[in-house]
Amino acid sequence: MATYSKIKKDLNINIDKHLNDGFAQLTHFWQNQQNGISNYFKNDGIKYLKEEILYNIEEPDQLYIPLKFDIPFPPKLNPKFKFIDLFAGIGGIRLAYQNLGGKCVFTSEWNKFAKKTYEANFGEVPFGDITKINENIIPEHDVLLAGFPCQPFSIAGVSKKNALGRKHGFLDETQGTLFFDIARILEQKRPNAFMLENVKNLVSHDKGNTFKVIKNTLTELGYSIHYQVLDGKYFVPQHRERIIIVGFNNKVFKGKENFQFPTLPKATAKIKDILDKKIDPKYTLSDKLWAYLQMYAAKHKAQGNGFGFGLTDLEGISRTISARYYKDGSEILIPQKGINPRRLTPRECARLQGFPNDFIIPVSDNQAYKQFGNSVTVPLIQAVGKQLVKSLQQINESSKH
Repeated sequence: MATYSKIKKDLNINIDKHLNDGFAQLTHFWQNQQNGISNYFKNDGIKYLKEEILYNIEEPDQLYIPLKFDIPFPPKLNPKFKFIDLFAGIGGIRLAYQNLGGKCVFTSEWNKFAKKTYEANFGEVPFGDITKINENIIPEHDVLLAGFPCQPFSIAGVSKKNALGRKHGFLDETQGTLFFDIARILEQKRPNAFMLENVKNLVSHDKGNTFKVIKNTLTELGYSIHYQVLDGKYFVPQHRERIIIVGFNNKVFKGKENFQFPTLPKATAKIKDILDKKIDPKYTLSDKLWAYLQMYAAKHKAQGNGFGFGLTDLEGISRTISARYYKDGSEILIPQKGINPRRLTPRECARLQGFPNDFIIPVSDNQAYKQFGNSVTVPLIQAVGKQLVKSLQQINESSKH
């Protein structure tokens, strides 16, 4: 049987050389044979296959379509809905929505190390820079998903709307940000629903003006909006507050969607539950680093600041892990008997975000720390997704009658 791994091996595909839009076209073509969406990617995918991979193969007419994706999280064969995964990172949001029966039909992420992790787990390379992707090449989908970075809304400089020939309308205020790219895709593709995830501070950024512009933009696009700040601690042993924004297409739902954010379970997770038994000594802080962190904390404490390292209570939960964790691990340190504390291993970071143990980590420790620090808490996203999908299915049922 032609499996994804076997095809990569037979065609001598070194993935590090193919983390680009050409291989994104090919893997998206391969993964969408069952659902009629492969035509979006067919021409460019086959062109890339022939020119970049099969140039030294004698029978280039074969398309080498995998019959089986032997990766940890293969695509759903009989999906309940289709979604796209923007600002995808390592695929935490995709994983949650695949678990709910969805099929990803398009994905985008600019960071090459995140792409490598994504491909290892999902068998698909994301397309690159979203600002350069024409919304017309994105397939039809039911749900748009995006954990978008929040950049300050730029007013100075050349107006993006003028550069794009837009003289008026709802996009005026969102110029210069990556939220603009979500808005233009929503405007063009009109999915039934969307879910956006961002840092809690989005609500208060620029005295609330940023969030007001985002809400107004989404409303003017014809979506009814629901939002809430939720904490990952109800699912994993980590205090991690994020804003989740969910929207439903008014033309489809008429503002009557039956959506509520999930009732969160009792918080029972403890940091000790995610720790490995045997730990490589390299994760223990050096005497020099440990002395520095203690001195740094003492200095800030004397000044009345709260800065300092976080020595975690093994019976409790940790602070929020961030992308800077690779620098010194100071926000989440694990105490050890008789020796200096240690930082979490990448696998423990994965568990801290709710990733299953079969999630592959194909990158260096430093890159892994950045990736999990930037990621979503998978079970929290899945709990919200479950409610969103329930609303989708209700509208599908009512349209049949």
